Amino acid sequence: QLFLALYSVGTGGRSVGCLIVSWVKKERLLEISRAMEGVSTQQQSEEGALPSMIRCCQCGTPIEPNPANMCVGCIRARVDITEGIPKQGVVHFCRACERYLQPPASWISCGLESRELLSVCLKRIKLQSVRLIDAGFIWTEPHSKRIKVKLSVQKEVFTSTILQQEFVVEFVVQNQMCDTCHRREADDFWKAVVQVRQKARHKKTFLYLEQLILKHRSHVSSLRVKQCKDGLDFFFGSRSHAKKMVDFLNSVVPCTYKTSEQLISHDIHSNTFNYKFTFSVEIVPICKDDILCLPHKVAQSIGSISPLTICFRVSTGLHVIDPWT
Repeated sequence: QLFLALYSVGTGGRSVGCLIVSWVKKERLLEISRAMEGVSTQQQSEEGALPSMIRCCQCGTPIEPNPANMCVGCIRARVDITEGIPKQGVVHFCRACERYLQPPASWISCGLESRELLSVCLKRIKLQSVRLIDAGFIWTEPHSKRIKVKLSVQKEVFTSTILQQEFVVEFVVQNQMCDTCHRREADDFWKAVVQVRQKARHKKTFLYLEQLILKHRSHVSSLRVKQCKDGLDFFFGSRSHAKKMVDFLNSVVPCTYKTSEQLISHDIHSNTFNYKFTFSVEIVPICKDDILCLPHKVAQSIGSISPLTICFRVSTGLHVIDPWT
């Protein structure tokens, strides 16, 4: 409004208006210069915040400063931290029991791409001067007999310069029969035998025992099972497995057992003996729904019941009822 009022005055008003216009231009230029100085100062601060870059001594690529003064590509081209690590291996697999060999002589059950199988593969790779960072499987066809493991390792190549590299190790699955399956194939090889017998016309208790053995898988450690006249024979590769089977029979049915041993060989130099053990287990010849005639003293000791009773259950003991009461 002041500017318009000065222009409305005469000649003097025009001169004062020119002065005001020049003063406005000067102020505008000052504001522009101050804004440019602020922008340049901000750029300088941002450039100062960025790290300084250097040239790689091999290829000239701009990189951040490091003790080697080389980029990662040039370091990998000159240094191979996986040198000396085998890229191929062999894993032994038993087709009969579907187990893998874990050196030196143990066999373990593990599925494809499982932690247990990864542990078996890693134990066959010699990582001497590198540090393992990560390991995992690469998918392969199950029938290809190939297992691929991807590894990530680290190693200090120069002073305070650590290089990380990934590589793949391929394992070939070879079939090899384990010692247990060898013994199963050899019919005459056994260390202990458990002879289970029940001398009864109808073997209800024995049939019940067979179901319990299948349910609890107590026969898994046996080399073979042979059917006999009054029962079954279980053959085992060690005495401890046979003793475990006898303890299981004692815990489910009323029975008695006897133990015998036979000397097979003797080494006089190392003073070692080779025995074969036999466990003879006899199950009580009483089944469910059998009529029992108890001795007078036994009938008096269990509540003065009638000597003539009926067996209604066979478990770890015999359960009888008095039909007259």
